This record gives sequence, C-alpha cells and structure tokens, in this order.
Amino acid sequence: MLMTLATWAVAEEVDTPTRVASSPLPEGPGLAASFPGDQGIAAHPAVRFADDFESGPLALRWDDVRNPNGAVLGWARPDGPAFLGQRCLRVEAHLDRDTGGGLTRWFESAHRIFVRFYTRFVPPCDAIHHFVTLRANRGWKGADRWSGFGGAGEKPAGDERFSTALEPWTNWRRWPAPGKWHFYSYWYRMRRAPDGRYWGNTFEVPEAPLIPPDRWICVEFMLQHNTPAESDGEQAFWVDGRLMGHWIGIAWRRTEVLMANALTLESYVTDRWARQLTNIVEFDNVVVATGYIGPAAPFHGKSGPARVNDRGR
Repeated sequence: MLMTLATWAVAEEVDTPTRVASSPLPEGPGLAASFPGDQGIAAHPAVRFADDFESGPLALRWDDVRNPNGAVLGWARPDGPAFLGQRCLRVEAHLDRDTGGGLTRWFESAHRIFVRFYTRFVPPCDAIHHFVTLRANRGWKGADRWSGFGGAGEKPAGDERFSTALEPWTNWRRWPAPGKWHFYSYWYRMRRAPDGRYWGNTFEVPEAPLIPPDRWICVEFMLQHNTPAESDGEQAFWVDGRLMGHWIGIAWRRTEVLMANALTLESYVTDRWARQLTNIVEFDNVVVATGYIGPAAPFHGKSGPARVNDRGR
C-alpha cells in the first residue's frame, strides 16, 4: 500500500501546536527591572547565566567558542542605550571564507527556561541562516552534553535531543532582510517536510512587523518542558517586552532526562540565502533564567558606565 505523507503524519503522532489567543504570560518589565543596566543580575536566584560582554575573554564565560581564524568574533562599541555599557559582541560572517561564528554555554535547566538578549543587525543586512538556539541534551556536563547537536533534516528520537531557535526569517527572500522573527524547532513529534525529510518546523506570527535594521532590539523567548510523552510543552517569544506569540501542545521529549540546557548565540550565514559578502550582527546583555526577564532597566537618572570610542578589544 502506498502511504502518503498525510498517512505517515497520523502514524507518527504529529503534534499540532496551537497559538494561544489570550496568553497569561507576562509582558513589559520582568526580573531585570530591579537591576539597572543588568548590573548584578547574575546574583538573582532565578538566573542561570548572564553576560554583558563588558570584560574578559569569551572563553571565561562560554564553554565553546567558534571563531574561524580569529576573524569572526570581536568587540564593538554598542552605540545605543547607556545600559548596554562599554562594549558588545560583534559577529562577522564572510561568504568568501566562513559562515560566521558564535558561542555556546551549557547550564543547569528547569521546567521553564527564559532566554533574553539584545541584538542589532548592522546595515546593509542580508538573510541569516541560523541565529539563537536553545538545545536539549541528556546532560549539561560530560559527553552527554553534546547529544543535542547535529541532526539537520532528521527527526529526533525523543530521548537524545530537541531544539528551538528564534531566528530572523526573510520568507525565502520575499521580505527585506533581516525579515521577521519566528521559531524554527526540532522535536520527536514534528511534521515531515514535503521532501520526506524532517526540517525544522516553523512557528510564525503573520502580523508581526519587519525587524528594523540598525536598531538595538530586546528579544526574549521561553520554553516549557512537557511531561514525558505528553503534548503539554510550550514556547513563546517577546520583542522589546511585548509578547508576540505563545504556543501550546508540544511533546518536546519522551524522557525527563532530556532537558533544554545549552544556549548557542551565533550568526550563521550561507550563500543559500545571502548574497552580501560580509554580514554583521551585534549581541549584548544575554540572560538565561527560570522566570520572565524583561527588558533591561535604564540607569535611574544617570548616564551609566562611560562608553569607549574604540572597538574595545
């Protein structure tokens, strides 16, 4: 009997996540409101990791650094709100010699994980292939911490990995770069693609505005783990403190051992979508927590730390 893709979908217990029309999730200020400029936020009991890129080499705080020939990752002056401090992370991708670069940090997970970061797309912008990803591994230390990496085009088994990435998307270059925000997710009850393989399923917000280039944007997303084998997992994202989309009905995993515990911050650019030779993205004020973080608070009536005029290397 010839099985259609629709028949396969039924046999494979495909999830049908639902976007929540009236979400109970918070908006606006969060735990960051008590820490002007994010200073001291790492001490909050809900915070698992924080980096404002103000000091020290990246390897001191990030577990894995991908910086081809030392020419991709660097420091830049934020040139934005004072609470961004003296420097930020600058990621350059060069189509003639690399695909960009990035950083990964493993952390102790929880039932709900929130990731907040600031980013700026330096014009002229082009399409970005992959961006900021939260990955689940069997552990966050030792060899098991790598179980959630790789597997493009393959469906996870449910006990070794799942992932969700918040990415700018140009809708196959129909929208001007960098496009609109959407989720690109892999899990064991995901939909099969028309080509018979398993590429990341997208979670879109059709009414969302285009991402403005050359402006610092506060982006946050949340993942809630499911009860193993039950479709009660969730995910959501915010832009500048405004909730843009919240989805329920996701069976991320089959086992409690599998937890979202690795954050990859990167700008991965390929010639599949990009045409521009050099593409630049900046990141700052990254926070991972077990509760809603919200935008960084300004310094109360003060200008904050002085900013430098060089690249802060």
